[in-house]
Amino acid sequence: MLIGGAMVFSIPFAWPVLSSQRYGAAPAVETGFEWGGFWALLISTVVSFAVGALLMWLGGKVEGKLYRKEAMAVVGLSWMIATVLGALPFVLGGVYRSSSVRIVDGSPQMQVYDFEGVVWRHWVNVDVPQDVRAVVRTLNAAGARGLSREQLIDATQLPQAELLLEELADDAPLWKEVLLFPGEAPGAPEDRADHYRIRWVRMTVVDALFESQSGFSTTGATVISDLEDPVLAPKCILFWRSSTHFLGGLGIIVLFVVILGQGSAGKALMRAEMPGPTKEGATARMQHTAWLFAVTYCALNVVLAAILWLLGLKPFDALCHAFGTMATGGFSTYNASLGHFQSVPQVSAAAVEYVVVLFMILAGTNFTLLSLFLLRQWGKLLGDPEWRVYLLVIFGVTALVVGYGLWHRDFAPAEGANEPMTAGEISDGVRFSLFQVVSIITTTGFGTHDFDKWNSFGRGALFLLMFVGGCAGSTAGGLKVIRHMLFMKIMRLEIEHAFHPRVVRPLRLGGRPVEDPELKHNILVYFCLILVIFVFSWMFVVTVEPDSTWGSSKEKHQHKLIDSASGVAATLNNIGPGLGTVGATENYGKFSPLTKLLFVWLMMIGRLEIFAILVLFAPGFWRDR
Repeated sequence: MLIGGAMVFSIPFAWPVLSSQRYGAAPAVETGFEWGGFWALLISTVVSFAVGALLMWLGGKVEGKLYRKEAMAVVGLSWMIATVLGALPFVLGGVYRSSSVRIVDGSPQMQVYDFEGVVWRHWVNVDVPQDVRAVVRTLNAAGARGLSREQLIDATQLPQAELLLEELADDAPLWKEVLLFPGEAPGAPEDRADHYRIRWVRMTVVDALFESQSGFSTTGATVISDLEDPVLAPKCILFWRSSTHFLGGLGIIVLFVVILGQGSAGKALMRAEMPGPTKEGATARMQHTAWLFAVTYCALNVVLAAILWLLGLKPFDALCHAFGTMATGGFSTYNASLGHFQSVPQVSAAAVEYVVVLFMILAGTNFTLLSLFLLRQWGKLLGDPEWRVYLLVIFGVTALVVGYGLWHRDFAPAEGANEPMTAGEISDGVRFSLFQVVSIITTTGFGTHDFDKWNSFGRGALFLLMFVGGCAGSTAGGLKVIRHMLFMKIMRLEIEHAFHPRVVRPLRLGGRPVEDPELKHNILVYFCLILVIFVFSWMFVVTVEPDSTWGSSKEKHQHKLIDSASGVAATLNNIGPGLGTVGATENYGKFSPLTKLLFVWLMMIGRLEIFAILVLFAPGFWRDR
């Protein structure tokens, strides 16, 4: 029902007046009323309400108390159902994910999508003559709109450009499917019907499941290459895409707690959304805690959207980026993420970025303590050891990244790399580094600078931060800061026990002993499970994913190990962007369907704290009471 309600709220954005992204005199693609997105959301809404009504009817017949085991099943299965329902608008709306031609830098080859090929190996490496390659490269850079005859000749400086494309289509059936000539697509919008174009690839069911799970799990990874062309991705569908962040951040399971109230089931559901050692007040009065969490979360979304609107963002962009920030998700409405506003004169990009940094830090804070802080119980938050370490990591790593980045001139403009360092470069270094460090540790994944071009230390630091995460009880993913704190304390106690076996010291946090006797065991098991899942998933991607994903260049193939590890880490920890082929300016559309399904599973595990998903695959879970 909640999903259906969110879809209803997304439908009005099919009207251009509500989804406007026109800033000043800047050009924007306008398509009128988005009928495709409208019908896709309407049908998906009906299906979602029907499924919700059916589940409520079936649940109404069940008598008896809901125990922890049943609650864990509700957590996992409800998330799977939400993923399927959330994928419907992408499939029904005909969203396109990428161009059917990939340019391989430094290679005479191109990769062409084989629309008739088998599902696992759908990219084909083809040799293309130099002059033809120049024409195709220019056409591909023009996007789905393409180029008119005059524009094509002017851009390539080749009077025979038309003839080269016609000969290419005649010589190979593969290119005939890929290239579109004027008048060949009668249903095309007026601004591109008479253009030479390259066909785009529609999202498959697997792509839609990936995008839906990425939204609900607040990962922010995407398979969509062009978010700014409403013909490829209707804006009302993009609003639904950001709404999945809002629902995921709020926590569908927390809303279940509101309905279920207290008891063992309520505690099990809440623990799935508030992982780590239980904070004071998180187990008592579960329903009150869930309401407090929800009200605080919604209020911060409203406040952030209002601030972004006052800073110059259009309401559509302000809402979408507020959802992505407070949910620590990272879905944007632009290809360059928040970095897009650096090219919009009407918007103060620096002010927007610093405001988003502040709210990302708040989103990565334990919401129980944050709620108490808003109620003027400031000591609860300021005295929390996890929050203090959380801030220490943010500012400590930022200082190191800034220092190494300035040393390597990572923030210098391309034309001034050999010039003396300026105050502006230092200011940009602090701004970009702080934003990316906060974005990664909170698992948000927004981008304002291409960090994949930073020095090795900077990229390595961001990669390690993927395994840290925010505070327990926040909307951030990852392992959580408190688990790292306790893991270090447990290791120190075990090392001491090795040379003082008779000394028994309690595990302490914030000066007080931890009362949970199973906590030490749970922490160690959790870290082991994360390591095992990461290693086996990494090897799975390396083994299954074809080399063509990295192009035909052998130099690119050398990055396969690192890029695969980065992709696994980014999805398992709900980060979104990684390094290399999944870097800040790339996406996950290149991967095969099997790898994408693995990433869907990893994103779900990362969001629901492993156990709620893994138990569903244990036969004994379904047999025993």
